Amino acid sequence: MNRAHRNLLEGVVTLLAGLALWLFTGDVELPVVSLTKVGAVMVCVGAAQAAWGGYGAVRRQV
Repeated sequence: MNRAHRNLLEGVVTLLAGLALWLFTGDVELPVVSLTKVGAVMVCVGAAQAAWGGYGAVRRQV
């Protein structure tokens, strides 16, 4: 597995974990941070990482 595919896989896993936090932790309250906001940030970071990995995979094939 090369670096582009690893980035793509890590991005998708991060995106899915963030989506789960964002959707299912609305009623959980922590004193320091809101899990829904952490989930939204993880979705954004995961999408960016998956896009970067997809771009690298396509670029390597061309």
